[in-house]
Amino acid sequence: MPSQLLKEFLDENDIKYVSIMHSMAFTAVEVAKSAHIPSRELAKTVILNVDDELVMAVVPANYKVDLDILRQTLDTKKIQLAKESEFTPHFKDCEVGAMPPFGCLYDMDVYIAESLSEDDTIAFNAGSHLEAIQMNYKDYENLVKPRFIFLDN
Repeated sequence: MPSQLLKEFLDENDIKYVSIMHSMAFTAVEVAKSAHIPSRELAKTVILNVDDELVMAVVPANYKVDLDILRQTLDTKKIQLAKESEFTPHFKDCEVGAMPPFGCLYDMDVYIAESLSEDDTIAFNAGSHLEAIQMNYKDYENLVKPRFIFLDN
């Protein structure tokens, strides 16, 4: 089931978006393939524990998260992938692994790969393994106010 919280938030802010239904997919690369979106253009949400705070790292679907690079980029010593048990209580309206990159809805800071800002649109999981949302990137940036991270893949 798609995130009702996300859709209400987008509608309340008069944001135009497209829902893309696709076959069941559990990895970001599978979602991109199923939804016919280049994997470098589909954003995946990775939940990290940085200095005992949960944050979102939003990276292209084809990117493999390198904690050493993120540690340097975020200038922190303590960083790790968050455990499901740590973050699932925050995402009651989402299926595990299909969280949308809207930290503002889940009380988390968002760090986004700068490369995702290069396109006019951004696509991402809509809270389920069957639906993605595509919207204008500038609208996303204005709503979420992510901090940029510069990553090489």
